[in-house]
Amino acid sequence: MVARRRKGAARDAEEGIPSPPGYSAVPIKFSEEQKASHYLYMREHRVRDGAKSSWPQKRTLFVLNVPPYCTEECLARLLSPCGPVQSVELQGKPELTESPKEPKSKFFHPKPVPGFQVAYVVFQKPKGVSAALALKGPLLVSTESHPVKSGVHKWISDYTDSVLDPEALRVEVDTFMEAYDRKMAEEEEKAKEEEGVPDEEGWVKVTRRGRRPVLPRTEAASLRVLEREKRKRARKELLNFYAWQHRETKMEHLAQLRKKFEEDKQRIELMRAQRKFRPY
Repeated sequence: MVARRRKGAARDAEEGIPSPPGYSAVPIKFSEEQKASHYLYMREHRVRDGAKSSWPQKRTLFVLNVPPYCTEECLARLLSPCGPVQSVELQGKPELTESPKEPKSKFFHPKPVPGFQVAYVVFQKPKGVSAALALKGPLLVSTESHPVKSGVHKWISDYTDSVLDPEALRVEVDTFMEAYDRKMAEEEEKAKEEEGVPDEEGWVKVTRRGRRPVLPRTEAASLRVLEREKRKRARKELLNFYAWQHRETKMEHLAQLRKKFEEDKQRIELMRAQRKFRPY
């Protein structure tokens, strides 16, 4: 059976492997023993005119179909012959909009994305991108000088890396909190400077300040406050405080006892009626 090829799809001249339009197919292998090749699809990272991107233009390589065993360090090593690699970042899907980059931490990192991923490789010079697009391969992921762990060995390594150093963790948390406190102090100082200053339309923002700082109230916070007040009122409610409440409670209790007594009498009569002597 002859498989149909999508219109506009390109093919590698030597291997005859189809690749998406505008992409270069580069074969890789996990090791020399592997016969079949896996293909990475690469192109220069571009954005539309007027759009912003968090990746530097003309120096960023966008890579598709990155296998799970190919880490950021491994991908940087495979592409290092093309030129000095500045950074490599793996993601579960392409980045469509500009988003602020948070500093990475070796202790607090997002859950790894299962399956195949996309990568953004930033070179120090633009010629690294053009050299990467001209690669032919196949590139070896695991070599004798740079072995890549797999199977049980990888699980053991991941577990060992998950055991944290308490002292190093404390230092990183303290550093983060110091930076956060400085940021909050700067925002508070800026808000004090802008207090009483009219905006472009002449409006002045008035902020109520008391001895206790008031946090902005969100819908979820409002619902929690209402639920807390409801429970507080239920605890303060007085039961059987008035005489008529006490009388009604006693009458309801007596009515329940009478009902239970009549049900027990009927049950006993039924048991007596069923207890007959039947010798044969």
